Amino acid sequence: MRYIYLVSFLFISGYTYAQTSVATQVATIRGKIHFEGGDGVEHVTVRLKNSKVATMSDERGSFELTNVPYGPHELLISSVEIQPKTVRLHVNKSAHQLPILVNKAIKDLSEVQVTHKTEKKELETQGFAMNVIETKEVATRNFQTNEMLDRTVGVRVRQNGGLGSSVTYNLNGMSGESVRIFIDGIPISTYGASFSLNSIPPALIERIEVYKGVIPAHLSDDALGGAINVILKKGMSNNLTASLSYGSFNTLQANISGTHRSAKSGFTVKASGFYNYSDNDYEVWGKFVRNILPNGRYDYVRARRFNDAYRSGGGQIELGFTDVKWADQFFIGYNGSSDYKEVQHGTYMSIPYKGRFTESEAHVFSLNYRKKNFMVKGLELTLSGMSSMRKQVVVDTVKWNYNWYGERSVGLDGRPILRPTGAQQGAPTINHINRNVTTFRAGITYDIHRNHRFVVNHMYYNIDRNQQDFMRSAVEREFIGTRNLAKNITSVAYELKALDSKLRANIFGKYYQQKIDRMDPVLVENNRQENRTSSNKTTTGYGAALSYAIIPNLYLLTSAERAVRLPSENEVFGSPGENIVENFGIRPEISNNLNVGFRAGTYTAGLHKYNFALSGFIRDTRDKIVQRVNPRLNDAVQTDPFENLGKTKSIGFELEGNYIYNNNLIIGLNASKFNSVFNMRYDANGREFDYYGRQLPNEPFFTINSTVQYAFKNLLATNSRLNVYYGFRFVERFYTTWMIIEDFRTTRQYIQDLGASYVFPNKKFIVSADVKNMFDRQAYDNFAVQKPGRAFYLKLNYTINNF
Repeated sequence: MRYIYLVSFLFISGYTYAQTSVATQVATIRGKIHFEGGDGVEHVTVRLKNSKVATMSDERGSFELTNVPYGPHELLISSVEIQPKTVRLHVNKSAHQLPILVNKAIKDLSEVQVTHKTEKKELETQGFAMNVIETKEVATRNFQTNEMLDRTVGVRVRQNGGLGSSVTYNLNGMSGESVRIFIDGIPISTYGASFSLNSIPPALIERIEVYKGVIPAHLSDDALGGAINVILKKGMSNNLTASLSYGSFNTLQANISGTHRSAKSGFTVKASGFYNYSDNDYEVWGKFVRNILPNGRYDYVRARRFNDAYRSGGGQIELGFTDVKWADQFFIGYNGSSDYKEVQHGTYMSIPYKGRFTESEAHVFSLNYRKKNFMVKGLELTLSGMSSMRKQVVVDTVKWNYNWYGERSVGLDGRPILRPTGAQQGAPTINHINRNVTTFRAGITYDIHRNHRFVVNHMYYNIDRNQQDFMRSAVEREFIGTRNLAKNITSVAYELKALDSKLRANIFGKYYQQKIDRMDPVLVENNRQENRTSSNKTTTGYGAALSYAIIPNLYLLTSAERAVRLPSENEVFGSPGENIVENFGIRPEISNNLNVGFRAGTYTAGLHKYNFALSGFIRDTRDKIVQRVNPRLNDAVQTDPFENLGKTKSIGFELEGNYIYNNNLIIGLNASKFNSVFNMRYDANGREFDYYGRQLPNEPFFTINSTVQYAFKNLLATNSRLNVYYGFRFVERFYTTWMIIEDFRTTRQYIQDLGASYVFPNKKFIVSADVKNMFDRQAYDNFAVQKPGRAFYLKLNYTINNF
């Protein structure tokens, strides 16, 4: 792999030198589009006449044009809200600051025909079943990235408790590792367990793309049920942003980020850091929270979690060049993070732990290169490589039983009860797990014509893992087992636009290869021997996405894919920190996925705007990979492997609608429901399964989300804004095991949030306050593990632009 990096670096360096020699002087133009009185105007297009150089103003009216050649120019200013304007400018220095005063459009908005698509609409009308989440409205609130996703139609973020607990994502009935997470197209797993989506504050995110069931070729990975691609902000204006949040359960979250770019040379530095901490000592109660009395009876209690603290921190720095002749982006970077997490219980909440915890850290080195019109016009090249070293330790040495008050459990004789295995979860352990992960990705996009595009992507992923338990004997510690997993995924796609771009088609194919190797040392008559097992699997997938504009702003969308997912490292080799044991014989899962629906809007009628969408889906899956469901909640050892479930089928629908009045009132509503059933009637011996045709357990299959937001402008001061928010979530009750009895069924969930944020006139300082789950209702996701109840948070956000 190191040779690939070396060749890539030498190639880029040579190309850099060749291109730099012919560089011409270019400048950066920054400014603000505003009405009389200073109000900034967003979504205004700023274009350099007779050039492809263009940009759009942000929510403050600010804009930035790069790569502007020296000399006389005209800027074309246009938007549906303003009268078009032309600004003449002579560029004679590396940076220009240009305030632009505009007037409101004379025409009534209902008479204006908007022909330019926003980037969000452009993506959502390609044919894929997908949503684009824009972050500008929530970046200043006390929101985590996962909370934004959880309010998106068809998405259910499932978390095993509070801040820092294990998180999985459910998209239309497909969950777990079937849903892949990407950061700018790079799998997030590269960064290690201490870096998650919640480690990225919304203020650093440009948008989030959520693909359901059918995954485009440029995200070359084995995502079976969907993909979530987080696109970080690429704006290169000099800025510094910091935020600090504090709230219930002693929860502290802080982040800082900054960017500096030299307009003359294009040299760019980006840096960010974060810190999170929470005691997670929220109250839990109900039929799953009970102490076992000395006589064996259950005492149902209301208690606080006492062994669930979480701490994480990290930072990232990238050095390179942007918007220069030889590269749109070239960065060499480092990302470091670490975390500490106490473990309160096993898979279920029935038995509390004390003294079990995990620690981890990750060091990631990266190289990224992107260039449009590489060598020839229309050819875009992207290269990215990452090498990470990840360490984790799982500690469990406490030998006593504990109740939900954090006290040692006692027997009839009054003596403390020992754990049957000598620790909270299995045998005593101080298990050190080391992983070396290498990821390399290359992509080519070639526009041979404005209506025809070819895409080729390849991803290589390799993980070497070894572990050593320091609670074992000295002889056993001399022998270290190894685990290795490598996969190659190649995807090819052809994209077509026809009938005046009313018809759009995307046809693609994918090739998957995975090699797994496991070596366990064994001691036979004082001689070391290796017990080695390996496998090599290959398979293919294919699919297509179609979009047709029936009439303006009404699109028919359909997509289908034979999707493949290869078992992940944790599913094959297990994960001691998450109570997962290994299953080396687990097979890839394959699913035939289909989406059909339509998207309408945005329609404008005076001060009113609205849009809506409806779609149906089918997920016909073979060898679905799920965590084993164990109804024995009181087992002393609560570790379960992942396993193949045979055949399952999920059929459902999702709908969403949004209404905006005068750009002040915003109302959103979405719902998702599916029927995901076990679809295998007989086993290998011809016996009928007892749970044939039943809904899969531990799956929230019906959810509703609604939000209401209102903006009060010029409150207390001119150019200030007070935003008030209300959110409602409903989750239908679901069974946590195959046993259809009330003890294994959650209650219905009605969760309501309330919040407000105040933007000061300078637009730099923002204060927000939130109360979440304000009526303190029980909330569950996985195996009836309760999430936090009512909580209060205060957040301060400060931004310096153009320092």
